[in-house]
Amino acid sequence: MREGFRKFAHRSAEAVGSPWAFLTAILGVLTWAATGPVFHYSDTWQLVINTATTIVTFLMVFLIQNTQNRDAKAIHLKLDELLRAVAGARTRLVHLEEWTDDELAELEQQFSRLRRRVTDKTHVLPEPRERAG
Repeated sequence: MREGFRKFAHRSAEAVGSPWAFLTAILGVLTWAATGPVFHYSDTWQLVINTATTIVTFLMVFLIQNTQNRDAKAIHLKLDELLRAVAGARTRLVHLEEWTDDELAELEQQFSRLRRRVTDKTHVLPEPRERAG
């Protein structure tokens, strides 16, 4: 079941993230708006769009969360591999996502101090030029 949902969520996320899905949604809203005068802008007419958007939003939360969880896990694994492979890297950072907020804040301060030291010792590179295109 898990693998089936993963495939379904992946395909669904690709589909609903496409320009065609956006165009379909726009056309649906425009069609609904155009039918307003026909239905005299009744409560039922308004309920149709409210119900449809609520259902779609509710279902999309689960699909989006699934794909974000998978992406985050894949990125963590790739970063863990880089930490393992690079000589001199602090391998204790492998489990960084399990650290407390205070521990993360301390590490952030360490990197901030490191950035300032590096910036102070090096010259500032010019801004990259925009590519002609």
